[in-house]
Amino acid sequence: MLDATPFDRLPHAPGVGYKPQHYADILRDPAPVEWLEIHAENYMGDGGRPIAQLRHLSERFPISVHGVGLSIGGEGRLDADHLARLKHLMDWLKPASFSEHLAWSTHDSHFLNDLLPLPYTVQTLSRVASHIEQVQDTLGRRMLLENPSTYLAFEESDWSEVDFLAEIARRTGCGLLLDVNNVFVSATNQQTDPVFYIDAFPHAAVGEIHLGGHDEDEDETGAPLLIDSHGAEVVDPVWALYTHTIAVGGEKPTLIEWDTDVPEWPVLAAEAARAAQVLEPLAEPVA
Repeated sequence: MLDATPFDRLPHAPGVGYKPQHYADILRDPAPVEWLEIHAENYMGDGGRPIAQLRHLSERFPISVHGVGLSIGGEGRLDADHLARLKHLMDWLKPASFSEHLAWSTHDSHFLNDLLPLPYTVQTLSRVASHIEQVQDTLGRRMLLENPSTYLAFEESDWSEVDFLAEIARRTGCGLLLDVNNVFVSATNQQTDPVFYIDAFPHAAVGEIHLGGHDEDEDETGAPLLIDSHGAEVVDPVWALYTHTIAVGGEKPTLIEWDTDVPEWPVLAAEAARAAQVLEPLAEPVA
């Protein structure tokens, strides 16, 4: 039976992806960060310093668990051992939120170290919905599904990405994780309008927002090619798109993702502070 608590249990405030090198800084002065996110696969063991630190942090902060290894969109069955380890983590940690990607990363018995895109077809929708239902039934809670960063579109797709995600949420009862940087990356690569995507998104289903950095390159024709890297500051056009997202969909828990070339804590905290300014604009002056 699914937990009846809504999937949105994080504070409508900035969070950051937790990195062990920031442990002391977070305990000393976390402001403006109010919650933390971890990658599930880094905490599936039974002991050691990482687990001890996470237990301590979970006493002070709401925790969001973000999975990268379930291969929700894969053609085969979900890995039963991986799902069991995930359930063990969720049972003792009792996080505020769990999310995974709309992507696949397995083929037969091989795991591919990437999050690969899917065609948006009736067959794919049925498979993804079935996998999400299995995850939710196993964990006993609703999950969030994240929109991907993409570099091409499949000719066989007969759903738009937004409609595909909305239908999955309707069928399974899951929530959605809206990665605004992914929207900007995909729209730039495919020459579409990111504002149109945000305006069409089912914001009532959104339980979390992600912001991150990307790398800039060019394709073989010289057109801009953006790579979702999580290794730099959020760029101004993504901040502008995020501001529009909050204006359209309302305040949401917002994560700063920075997974490679991780900076010192003050740099990460400054990014979180910028998100806080969007979430909590200055009040009107009293006359």
